[in-house]
Parts: sequence; structure tokens; C-alpha cells
Amino acid sequence: MTETTDRPTSDLSAAEQLLAIHEIEQVFSARLRVMDTKQWELYPTLHTEDVVSETWGGLPSDKQPRTGEQPGRVVGREALTRAISNFLDGPVSITSAHHGHCPEIVLESATSARGVWAMEDELWWDNDGVEESLHGWGHYHEEYRKVDGVWLISYRKLTRLREVHTPGFFSFLKRTPDPS
Repeated sequence: MTETTDRPTSDLSAAEQLLAIHEIEQVFSARLRVMDTKQWELYPTLHTEDVVSETWGGLPSDKQPRTGEQPGRVVGREALTRAISNFLDGPVSITSAHHGHCPEIVLESATSARGVWAMEDELWWDNDGVEESLHGWGHYHEEYRKVDGVWLISYRKLTRLREVHTPGFFSFLKRTPDPS
């Protein structure tokens, strides 16, 4: 994939700006749906090849996916797909529901943007007949790039404001290997 030429947003018409924001909202929403429905074949198609994800801060550091020695950071769409699918659909299947609200999207050019989304997530899994759960609130901080005419997610960082979980929620996790 190749990037299109950057054009200042001031050169974009109001209609082009609204369309770009709408397309970014669509890719964000699709990522949440695809993740919750575990459509792993579609997940990488919503990200750039070089996507960086820093969304693992709520996990114990020894159980966070990592790139090299850096915990909590995954680079590349295939590595990201492996990391998130191993977490939600690995040896222990987790049911998840992710919601994104109140997007603040800023177009930096005709092919780059950034945004902040309020988020809420809930995750559940069965621990030998005991339901474990996590309920979290925070924000996704993202960057987007238009590649071959399609907006994709190129960076994501999750910051959590609050998290409530059952005592055994993280017990299913093992030390996470390098996803690359």
C-alpha cells in the first residue's frame, strides 16, 4: 500500500472534511465490532502495516504483550492481531463488549488525522464455574492514515480512568511472549 499525497485540510471542502471524519468513525467502530465478534481475519485490515498499539497498561506488566523488551507495546498489524486474538480468544475465551463515544477527531492533512474517544469496556470469562469480569472506563488516543484511499488506524494508546475487576480476573494470563 502507498500513501496518497498530503493536502492541507484547509484545501479540503467542508464536505470532504465531514466525509473523512465519518470514514474514520467507521473504521474505529468496525474495529470494536470485529474485536468483540472475534473476526480475526478482518482485524488486520483496519490497521496500517506499521500500526503501534499501546493498549495493555491495565494488565500486570509481566502479562502484557511486548515488542522486544518493551511491555505494553505491539508494532505491526499481524503482531497486533495475534496479541489481541491470543488475549480474547486464546486458551481461555473472553466475551467482550467495547464501546467508543464522543469522538474528537482532528484532520491534520488530507491523509492524516488524530482522535480521542471516550471508551467503556466489559470482559467476562469462566474460571471453573466462577464468572470473572473486568469493567473499565477511559480514552483511546488514536492516529489515522489514509492509505490507497482508505482510512486506517496507525496508532492507539488506551488510558484508563477506572477499572473494576473480580479478584481472579487476570489469573488465566500467563507471561506473554513477544508477538513478533
